[in-house]
Formats: sequence, structure tokens, C-alpha cells
Amino acid sequence: MAEAVAKAAEELGVPADQLNYRVIKDSHSILGLVRTGEAVIRVFMPESAPGPEPAVESNAAVEATEMSPTAAPLATEPEAVMAEELAEEPVAAEQLEEEDEEEEAATAHGGLPPELASVATEVVATVLDKMGLIAAVEVADRGGTVDPVTKEVSPLSLNIVGDDLGVLIGRRGETLRDLQFIVRLIVSRRLGQWPNLVLDVEGYKARRASSLQALAQRMADQVRETRQPAILEPMPAHERRIIHLTLRDDPDVYTESTGEDEGRKVQILPK
Repeated sequence: MAEAVAKAAEELGVPADQLNYRVIKDSHSILGLVRTGEAVIRVFMPESAPGPEPAVESNAAVEATEMSPTAAPLATEPEAVMAEELAEEPVAAEQLEEEDEEEEAATAHGGLPPELASVATEVVATVLDKMGLIAAVEVADRGGTVDPVTKEVSPLSLNIVGDDLGVLIGRRGETLRDLQFIVRLIVSRRLGQWPNLVLDVEGYKARRASSLQALAQRMADQVRETRQPAILEPMPAHERRIIHLTLRDDPDVYTESTGEDEGRKVQILPK
């Protein structure tokens, strides 16, 4: 945020301490390891401020990007996790959003690199060590199976096991999503391609998927009975996908996504 304010002051020719501003969008920190996206502020020029007039009449929206890697938050004076790999190029906020849209979709149509399992396991273990966590990484499924209908290749599935790992899951699995993104990013730098892999912690995703499937069936029964649409709570893309797939072949109801950004949710409607 400080960089955004400094950039605004420089562009408008006004001392930073004389600027009034409002935060439109803050940058996003992934596990405290790397900051992505753009911090956007709206600057209001003081009436007596010297310097050139802003390009717009009443305010100016100024963007700046903060992307320097920082130390992992859970360890005592840790090093930045593979800082040179995370800092090679900026991580756009849109890239994280696209990652969320594709999570667990396994849309890759090529085979999995033979070294993917060993490289990904090593990366996860190193990140956990830098975070000061004691845990093991298991290969739950080596993937590579081709769906005969969709031709999609199943992903490599890794599962982190240990004690008190809730910190890696976070609210609604958001921390786990970010950790998976970090792992995929580092692995992609090593292998030269975006890896088709899924990361889980103590089987959380499997349990969550079962819970969502049960929820979808219950709400579908309700819609069948009442003939009224049902709207579920906002969910990330991969969870919405589970709802859609669960009810895809239901003869009485259909699903569609509605809303925007973090408020996007699934609606179940009668046919």
C-alpha cells in the first residue's frame, strides 16, 4: 500500500503526507510467502496542494503493485520460501483467479511428466519445513488416468499428513488453495509447464466433497418438493463445480452459477 501512495504522490507532484486517499483494492498475500495483484487507491487532491492538476476532475485512481516475497509467518526467523523461484516474475491476481477456476478440473489432455511426483513432493516438503511445520507428504494418487469420455487426465494427488494442520486448511479451504497455488507455481518453474496436481491436507478435500454432494442432493430434493429455486452460499469455483457435477444428470433439477467474484454461488432450479 505504501508503494501505491508513493506512486500517487510522484505522479501528482504532491507530498505523500498531503494526500487523502481511499483503498479500492488491497493486494493479496499468499500464505505470507508472496504478495500478488495490485493495490488500488483513489486519491483526492488537497485544495491548496501545489503541482500539476490531476488528469481527472475530482480524483485520480492510481495503481501500484507489491510483489516482493516475504518470510513464512509460522516459523521463527525463517528464510523466504524458495524466494528466487517465487520472485522470478510477478504473480498477477488474475492468474490466481484462473487457478481457482481450474482447480481439480483436471483439464490437461497430455500425459503427466514422469518426474512430477518426486518434484512436487520435494517442493511441498521444503515449503512445510520453511514454515516450521512437522508433516509428511504422501502420494495419494499418481494420476495419469485418461477419462474415456472427456479425455481429461486425472491429476497427481498429494496429501499432507501430521498433527494440528488446520492452519494449512484455513477458512473454507482458502489457505489450502493458496498453498496449492504456491506449489504449482514452483513446480511449473522447475518442469517448464503448469503441473496437473492437486494438494490436500489430511483428506480435507475428500471430506468436503462428500459434504457438498450430500448438500446438493438435499437441496435438490427440496426443489423437487417445493418447485422453488434454492440458492446456496457463495463458494469457490472448485466447490461450485462439485455441486454442478453432482446434479448434472438429475432429471428434475438443473444448476447454474450466479453472482460475481467472491459472492458467486450455485442456484438449483426445477426443470
